[in-house]
Amino acid sequence: MSYGPGFGDPNQLAQRITSNIQKITQCSAEIQRILHQLGTPQDTPELRQQLQQKQQYTNQLAKETDKYIKEFGSLPATSEQRQRKIQKDRLVGEFTTALTNFQRLQRQAAEKEKDFVARVRASSRVSGGAPEDNYKEGTLVSWDSQPQAQVQDEEITEDDLRLIEERESSIRQLEADIMDINEIFKDLGMMIHEQGDVIDSIEANVENADVHVQQANQQLSRAANYQQRSRKKMCILIIILAVGALLLGVIIWLIAR
Repeated sequence: MSYGPGFGDPNQLAQRITSNIQKITQCSAEIQRILHQLGTPQDTPELRQQLQQKQQYTNQLAKETDKYIKEFGSLPATSEQRQRKIQKDRLVGEFTTALTNFQRLQRQAAEKEKDFVARVRASSRVSGGAPEDNYKEGTLVSWDSQPQAQVQDEEITEDDLRLIEERESSIRQLEADIMDINEIFKDLGMMIHEQGDVIDSIEANVENADVHVQQANQQLSRAANYQQRSRKKMCILIIILAVGALLLGVIIWLIAR
């Protein structure tokens, strides 16, 4: 997936990650509301279709955010690496919290779908019971009415099978989405570990560089002191030579007289 222009900027990338996390949180709240309506008179095929669309959209947001966080962690190292790590840790923490809540709702949805399939299967077995069940109920069924009852049972069974197939397909999709979220959790764990190693390495290099700079400064200071002492010695020697020359000149002048 290609990112938009300017996403190499840490601030813009962080804003996009934050926006996606907020969308995941909002979608999770809507999914929670729909889940509360399942199994009630408000439960309709349209409602379940809306639930499935919300789940798929949120799952896609999670995958997209995972890629953005990876890109954020792979940005070139700068002098603000420590601040960026703190920001990345905060984003990863918020993303993890949102993902945990979303995955919990996914599991709840899967359980509700499984319960629905179990009820449909049980209802189908009851409606398709043995003929003697009708006698146990005290109902007399004539031979003329048996074909009509069998056709009705067959129609009910076909509807039940269709509902079961739809719900089982939804369950398989939910389980696949849950596995996707698990993979994202693994990526987050690896990124946190790798980022920590990178920061430690960078800090170690910075500390080594500081040590080298300090050593170089000490050497320059010693060299400057040595040079200063050498100049003093040279000045003293010149003065001594000048005084000696002056004395020698005076002595020669006195002898010449």
